[in-house]
Amino acid sequence: MFKHDQLQLEALANFDCGNDDLNEFFRADAKVFEEGLMGKTYAFVLESNPLEIVCTFAVSNDSIKASLLANSRKKKVEKEVRRTKQMRTYPAVMVGRLGVSSKFAGQGIGRQLLDFIKYWFSEAANKTGCRFVVVDAYKTEQALAFYLKNGFEYVFSTEEQEAEYNNFEGELKTRLMFFDLIKLRTS
Repeated sequence: MFKHDQLQLEALANFDCGNDDLNEFFRADAKVFEEGLMGKTYAFVLESNPLEIVCTFAVSNDSIKASLLANSRKKKVEKEVRRTKQMRTYPAVMVGRLGVSSKFAGQGIGRQLLDFIKYWFSEAANKTGCRFVVVDAYKTEQALAFYLKNGFEYVFSTEEQEAEYNNFEGELKTRLMFFDLIKLRTS
């Protein structure tokens, strides 16, 4: 069962996905995130117990600024886009946080959740134009492999390009990745 309401935000206080940073967001910051109109947090819960959260995610509006990408990456992003000369940015939804309860880990729920998000934002009833799903994935082997396995690609071919784009000095803790929703309509 899919839920979004105040009750769910309060139920997030007990959510544990095994990642301290994600747990902290869902427990303490999700409500502030919503109140500040920065995004929305959703959860799938057990039908038998609506306070038992199986997985949860937060989404917000974003874009890919193709005009700032290196030529090779720009071509990759624009590969299936019509009228590329008219566009400098492409609408996207950012999956800012995604977590599966430790109780349900290893059951393919993360993949199912990503599939839900992809189809949710590509269906005709969607209320916003959205070409891409983007994630700022933790730079761990497990997280990056998960998104690659689910059809995501790196926005930047190297970490150096990504750091330069973000005016960031030091080692990146995340990598920006994208999924082109048009793939769902052409497959």
